[in-house]
Amino acid sequence: MKPQDVAESVTRCVAMGVAGLSIEDATGDPSSPLYDLPIAAERVRAARQAIDRSGEDVLLTARAECYHVGHHDPFHESVRRLQAYAAAGADVLFAPGPQNPAEIKALVEAVAPKPLNLLVVRDIGLSVGEIEALGVRRISVGGALALAAWTGFMRAAQALRSKGSFDGLANLVPYAEINGLFAADLERPRG
Repeated sequence: MKPQDVAESVTRCVAMGVAGLSIEDATGDPSSPLYDLPIAAERVRAARQAIDRSGEDVLLTARAECYHVGHHDPFHESVRRLQAYAAAGADVLFAPGPQNPAEIKALVEAVAPKPLNLLVVRDIGLSVGEIEALGVRRISVGGALALAAWTGFMRAAQALRSKGSFDGLANLVPYAEINGLFAADLERPRG
């Protein structure tokens, strides 16, 4: 998608009332998986300008997909790209993929004072507090909670099928507790 197309899409999204959006630099083309950096930065700049023209308060996140596309040096390429995206007007910088505390901290420092978003889709051996101590200001879990639910489903179904056992249904959260969780969320004031 060209920068002018990004601007048009962002304008439509903002008009629909979004609170935030994300511009990724992956092309979807395996032979050239990332937009060239000048084009990628221009796409972020076009999104920023579209948001600014709207006068609305919309959070702009820019993503460097280097880890996800298998770049040969994802850390250094992510730093280079995220710094360019910060200069182009992104509010939050996001490089899905790093799991090493030293790399995470270095990414935080490389984009400061802008906040870094970290994707955690498996147990990386760090707690929320430890990730916060590294300087991360936003954590995403992507589809990990859905995967956790489907993993439990599959294990219970496999136990039922292969062993005729209901042990996969042990220790389930009661309906009342789940309903209470959703009720509490509905009662919470929205800001």
